[in-house]
Amino acid sequence: MGANNFDRRGFLITGCAVAAFAATPIAAATPRDAEKLITRLTKDINKSIEARSSDAALFVQFEKIFRKYADVSTISRYALGADARSATKKQLSEFGDVFITYIARKYGSYFKDFIGGEITVLGSRTVKKYFEVKTSTKLRGQEPMEVLFHVSDRSGSLLLFNLYVEGVSMLLSERNEIGSMLDKRRGDLDKLIADMRALTAG
Repeated sequence: MGANNFDRRGFLITGCAVAAFAATPIAAATPRDAEKLITRLTKDINKSIEARSSDAALFVQFEKIFRKYADVSTISRYALGADARSATKKQLSEFGDVFITYIARKYGSYFKDFIGGEITVLGSRTVKKYFEVKTSTKLRGQEPMEVLFHVSDRSGSLLLFNLYVEGVSMLLSERNEIGSMLDKRRGDLDKLIADMRALTAG
């Protein structure tokens, strides 16, 4: 995979991962509600980057957005994979908390690339028990790419739980990375949490 593809996907995986619509039961929601999600995302990202804050301040802002709008529980549990089943409630809570900060710092710098870019909603549909919104996304100086947003009410509210960037799943990408990090620590989740805390503390 080329460095350019990583940058494009890395930015969008993180930038889009913060978005979700207001707390609305999915039974009352419509594909149009899911499309409004994208509008909120664009406004939130633009508001943050247009402030021209330092990287540290940008990371903090993104983390706040992620905590408010993303289905953190679903995303973090999926990232842990089978290890989530053997984890204690305390470990799941601690991992979910540090995972948010980890994501914010890992991809937060990509926000700057969104200046001058645009997201165009092409359509939406209901897929089983969630909504899929198809978009064409363009960053400065790059060709448009397809991004599919998936939102559901797994947590009781309509929240983002996954997206596909040029066919690559955010959930699967994060599961593979976290799985590799756990393997290096011989499955020691407490060690992983401690190391991630140290990594994000600087």
